[in-house]
Amino acid sequence: MAQFWLQIGLIGLGAGAASALLFASVLSGSILSVVLFYLAPLPILIAAIGWSHWAGLAAALMAALGLGLAFGTFFFPAFLISVGLPAWWLGYLALLARPSDAEFEWYPPGRLVVWGAILGALVIMVALPQLGSDASTIQATLRSGMEKILAARANVPALDPVSEAVIAMLVIVLPPAAAVLTTMTQLLNLWLAARIVKISGRLKRPWPDLAAIRFPTATPFVLAAATAGSFLPDVVGIACTLVVATLLVAYAALGFAVLHGITRRLQNRSVVLVGIYTAVAIFGWPVLLVALLGLIDIALDLRTRIAATRGPPAPLA
Repeated sequence: MAQFWLQIGLIGLGAGAASALLFASVLSGSILSVVLFYLAPLPILIAAIGWSHWAGLAAALMAALGLGLAFGTFFFPAFLISVGLPAWWLGYLALLARPSDAEFEWYPPGRLVVWGAILGALVIMVALPQLGSDASTIQATLRSGMEKILAARANVPALDPVSEAVIAMLVIVLPPAAAVLTTMTQLLNLWLAARIVKISGRLKRPWPDLAAIRFPTATPFVLAAATAGSFLPDVVGIACTLVVATLLVAYAALGFAVLHGITRRLQNRSVVLVGIYTAVAIFGWPVLLVALLGLIDIALDLRTRIAATRGPPAPLA
């Protein structure tokens, strides 16, 4: 037992140091540092999935403590809330299992995607009170900050009407955009960590068929309730908007899973998938159609219907 906790401590220390360095790299201001910053959850997830969720928790605490000692006490809770605890929780859920006829029933990957969306919204919700206690104050704080940045870059005391209009739009878009980026970062790091651990041979659960992921039946109702709540005034409306934005990311992930599932028996499958991914990467807005496909699949079960018309599924690609 002592050896186990010693191993957990050493792994947590190493993974925490790596995560803290990735997080702090953004202070250098280079473009590469931004990429490294968004990889900060990766060492924690690797420790949690490859060894134990206790190792992931130790890594999160070690990283937060190191950042707090190096840059100030503010960074301790900031890192834990934005990076450490969400990564630990996803790692914990990824290894969650219960006995069944097939030895173990592992936590469904679809639920992990939904949790990534929930955590993406929660991280931004927790950060918003730092900007103000109501919607108008939050928007005023964001507007003031962006005006100062643009004015400094343009080297002018006042901004032109076009810049003011752009700022007014960004003030509304920025919180849900930040939640979307947080969700995408968490899901990408979760996938990367699982792949790395699988390659190393330490992945305890079998690799799931990602093209067959399903969401909980309550997810569409949560999206509908959040969409209705987004029309409410003040902070409640902002919070619901964050949930809508992150759940749309989750449904986009489900939509891509549906695409992979329904194209398995197509001869030109690779061309179709590359074309769709390219269109999403270049234009952006087609991802909304992919998310709509995910919503339709929940209602009509497209994958099962199409599979029934084509006979037995082909081997996984």
